[in-house]
Amino acid sequence: MARRRQAVTIKHVAADAGVSLQTVSRVINGEPNVRPAMKERVQASIEKLGYVPSIAARRMSGSRSYLILALNDRERTIADWQARQGTDWVDQMLLGGMLKCAEFGYRMIIELVDTHSDHVERELNAALIALEPDGIILTPPHSENPLITGLLKKRGVPFARIGVRDSSPGLTLEMDDEGAARLATQHLIDLGHRRIGFIKGAPEYQLSARREQGWRDAMEQAGLPADGLSAAGDFSYESGLAAATELLARSPQTTAILASNDQMAIATLDAAAERGIAVPFDLSIVSFDNTPIAMFSQPPLTAVDQPIAATVSRAVELLIAANRGEELPTETEVIEARLIERGSTALAPDGD
Repeated sequence: MARRRQAVTIKHVAADAGVSLQTVSRVINGEPNVRPAMKERVQASIEKLGYVPSIAARRMSGSRSYLILALNDRERTIADWQARQGTDWVDQMLLGGMLKCAEFGYRMIIELVDTHSDHVERELNAALIALEPDGIILTPPHSENPLITGLLKKRGVPFARIGVRDSSPGLTLEMDDEGAARLATQHLIDLGHRRIGFIKGAPEYQLSARREQGWRDAMEQAGLPADGLSAAGDFSYESGLAAATELLARSPQTTAILASNDQMAIATLDAAAERGIAVPFDLSIVSFDNTPIAMFSQPPLTAVDQPIAATVSRAVELLIAANRGEELPTETEVIEARLIERGSTALAPDGD
C-alpha cells in the first residue's frame, strides 16, 4: 500500500536515498555544498515518495524563514480594489513573485502599509517580528520612504526597491519609465503628431519625473516644443479629467496626449468626448501601465505595458540570492517596457 503523502517526512527521504538527514536538509534548502550525484539521488527520493518540504520544519532547521514579504500602499491598493476598475498591479505582483518563489521553495506574502502614517515604523516592525521574512519587496511609494528603508537597513533585512534609481540602501529595480515614455512619444511623432500633450503622475513618485523626462527628451530630439503642453495629475481619474480639460482648453491645437497611467488616459477619453473630439481621428491618446481597462475602453488604449510581473520575479530572485550569499548587482536593474498599439492612436489629422 502506498504511503500517504501527508505521512512522508525528511527521515523517509533520507532512508530511501541512503544519506543523512543533514544531506537531505542541505538539498532541500538549496545549499551549494552538495555533490551533484548526491543531489540527484535525494531529488529522486523526494519525487518517488511525494515528499513536500514543510516551511515550518525548514525554519526550525536554520535561520531562514523561506518567506518573501511584499509591501504595497494600503490606501491606494484598497481604493483600487473597491473601485473594481480593472487595476491589476497586485495581481501582476503575485503572478511574478509567487511563481519565482515556488521555483526555490519559498512563499510570498503581501502586506498593506500606510506609507503616510506616523505609525509606519511600528506597522513594519510588527510584520517583521510576526513573519521574520528573508527579504522585503518595496513598491512605490514605500520604496522611496526613508523611514522604511532606514528601518530595514538597521534590521539587516535584505530588501529590493521597485521604481527607484538612486544610491540609497537596498537592491533597486525600475521598469524603464523614461525609456518607455520616449518610446510612446516617438510612436506619436512617427504618426505625424507635433503638438503632443503630457499628463503628469503624482509628484511623490520618482517614476513620475522619469516619465515626464522621457516625453520631454523625445520632443526635444524631434525639435518639437514641450512648453505649455503638460498638466499636473496624481494618477487618479479625477486629476486626469482636470488635466485633460486644461490641456485641451489651453492648447486646442493638441492632437495627441500621453497620460501617465490608465485611469488618467480613460479620463482623457471622457474629456475629449465631452468636447466632441473624436479619438483617434482628432486626438490620439497613449497610456501607461496597460491594466485590463486599457483593453476594454472605447477605443482600446494604446499603452505602455509595465513589466510588473517580470520585475517582481527578478526582485524575488535577487533577495533569495542575497540570502545565499551570492554576488549581487551594484547598479539599478532596468526591466524594459514595451508599447502595445491599439485603437486610440492614428495618423495626425490633416493640417497639424
